[in-house]
Amino acid sequence: MAKFIKIYPDNPNEREILKVVEVLRNGGVIIYPSDTVYALGCDITNTKAMERVAKIKGIKLEKNTFSFVCNDLSHLSDYVKSIDNSTFKILKRALPGPYTFVLPAINNLPKGFKKRKTVGIRIPDNNITRDIVAMLGNPIVSTSIHDDDEVIEYTTDPELIYEKWDDIVDLVIDGGYGDNVASTVIDLSDGAPEVIREGKGSLDIL
Repeated sequence: MAKFIKIYPDNPNEREILKVVEVLRNGGVIIYPSDTVYALGCDITNTKAMERVAKIKGIKLEKNTFSFVCNDLSHLSDYVKSIDNSTFKILKRALPGPYTFVLPAINNLPKGFKKRKTVGIRIPDNNITRDIVAMLGNPIVSTSIHDDDEVIEYTTDPELIYEKWDDIVDLVIDGGYGDNVASTVIDLSDGAPEVIREGKGSLDIL
């Protein structure tokens, strides 16, 4: 049965954040809030945990489209090839915010991403998520959790999420009600920005 931890986004409690980080370091899979929808994630450096997330999503790990959640832009060079000034300016304008940016990947990505030519980078405008990543010391993977309901694509109530997922994941964070609109996905890997999915977040940043 999963742990259920309440964390307040305005001023996340360090002890509670540490509990989440310990679960991640031990290879656990968590559900956490972002500035868009609730997401499923694990430590990006733990291949077994990533395989679990892929299995939950019903895909093979090598076919994953997971995003990397960072706490700021300082992690970029660990996963992304050098980017030009105009690309960097867009990132600075938009982040933290409800965007996923597709960027050119370095050759030496963590296992499970080895064949990827691009990576999706997220820096959510959510203190809980960014504090977790900062304390963990490396990104976590992110993939939205979808609802089976045909009308509502994403569940926003963390208690309902916990009821549904408590036998599947190791920890669910209650960070308040989530949104039901996913991030806007913008491909910046090839020069000119290309909007892949319009979600939450204005396109005025481009």
